[in-house]
Amino acid sequence: MSPVILALVLTSAVVHATWNLWTKQLGPGVRSASLLWLLTGISSVFYAPFVWAQLAQGGWRPDANALWMIAGSGVIHVGYFVLLLRGYRSGDLSLVYPLARGTGPLLATAGAVVIFHEHPSPLSIAGALLIATGVLVATSGGPGPWRNRIGPGVWYGLATGVSIAVYTLWDGWGVKRAGVPPLVFYWGGEVIRVALLSPVALRAPGDIRELWRAQRLRVLGIALLSPLSYILILLALQLGDVGHIAPAREVSILIGAWLGSRVLGEGDRTRRLYAAAAFAGGVVALALA
Repeated sequence: MSPVILALVLTSAVVHATWNLWTKQLGPGVRSASLLWLLTGISSVFYAPFVWAQLAQGGWRPDANALWMIAGSGVIHVGYFVLLLRGYRSGDLSLVYPLARGTGPLLATAGAVVIFHEHPSPLSIAGALLIATGVLVATSGGPGPWRNRIGPGVWYGLATGVSIAVYTLWDGWGVKRAGVPPLVFYWGGEVIRVALLSPVALRAPGDIRELWRAQRLRVLGIALLSPLSYILILLALQLGDVGHIAPAREVSILIGAWLGSRVLGEGDRTRRLYAAAAFAGGVVALALA
């Protein structure tokens, strides 16, 4: 993995863990449709000038295949966000986030081998296994009342991980094989998500106004950082193999677990240190692969 790709992946990891912390801090009372509509609406407006500038300079024009890939990505990401929000309502950040982010890359790596005919090296496979070990350690049982929330958190974490693997493979194909510019690809998906969510979200405008009044700063932060974290990954996918990038980006698990235990007071810190060692070893192995 080149230094440029590694820098993109690590920057994305920090940004990604940060907006997930803010999402968890929104609390359980937020309606999914209202939140997602507001987030996607803000980000689609904010990133629109950058997209149009890139289209004007680059001369890229969409064809039917590109539009199909963008539309499919929009649908898949709606499912991902809904599962993620439900996971945060039923479980801890330090449980749901590591499990979702750990399950996704392992499935994406396997899918990359089958679909894209990529050939991961023994070192990259070892890195993926180390990351998986870290996930198992981070989500294993321990004493304390937080264990009562493991059940639904685990299920939503696993379901979110499956959706991550699906969109990683779909979007990787879109930017690498279909040749859609990453920024255009993500922004197009945001527009699709706004269109899909509008009929549901706009039925309750009061919820949207209350959410904006009470959580304006967090909503703005999530709306701007969520696309940025994934656009950085799409740029990396243009330059490298999905089978290497998908596991390497999961260094965000380490950051998310630390934020959950340190900022939110969740989980078992000693166990998180063992998990952190496995995550770090996995990232080093993938970076050297």
